[in-house]
Amino acid sequence: MEFLYLDEVDSTNLYGKKNIDTLADKTVISAKRQLSGRGRLNRVWLDLGEGNLFVSLVLKPSLKFDEKFANLTQYLSVILCKTLEQYGLQPEIKWPNDVLINGKKVAGILSETVMQGQIFKGLVLGFGVNISAGANDVKLVTDKYVTSVSLERGKLVDGNLFLNDLLNLFFQDYNKFLESGFEFIKHDYVKRVNFLEKELCVKVFNDTKCGVAKGINDNGALILEKNNENFVLTIGDIL
Repeated sequence: MEFLYLDEVDSTNLYGKKNIDTLADKTVISAKRQLSGRGRLNRVWLDLGEGNLFVSLVLKPSLKFDEKFANLTQYLSVILCKTLEQYGLQPEIKWPNDVLINGKKVAGILSETVMQGQIFKGLVLGFGVNISAGANDVKLVTDKYVTSVSLERGKLVDGNLFLNDLLNLFFQDYNKFLESGFEFIKHDYVKRVNFLEKELCVKVFNDTKCGVAKGINDNGALILEKNNENFVLTIGDIL
């Protein structure tokens, strides 16, 4: 791993994408402040102050794109959960990759593939974790319930130590994941999800699919059942 620490940046993912040619594989980009953080589906990831994590991993796993790379966000969601569990917390995964504690979002993930024509340059796997945000800070997010690791533990957590724990876990099985894809983490993923056998609706771009969540397939897709018909969703947002 190589580490790049920035005082301030628009987005660690944008920085990684712009500089991917000069950044080594497994470069960790971390920022104290992030001015224009982004999440899935063009959502904003709000900077709740210093001490929280704004990180992107520059990954160059091969010379060509592999479909397994699309599941790296789910791999990271499992790693985030395992790290939080080391801190005595009980996280859950909201498909596809949001991490919650007590129904409140604590971490978000965004993966972006970088192509130059038909050439695969690598991907940038970004994540934000609310580590030190206080009770007044989390109220700044008005469109969802959010929390922080420190709030849930009842004492301040060191973001650098948390990041070190997370990175050690991430790269411990990274190569095994690249070999096997989602099937390698399916058991760990499914046991941490919070929605199976529940009636739910998923927004997929401008459409909404509703039904009972019957399972997660070997590719990490969500299986919804309605009127004895199955819908397999590879992207979307649980409402």
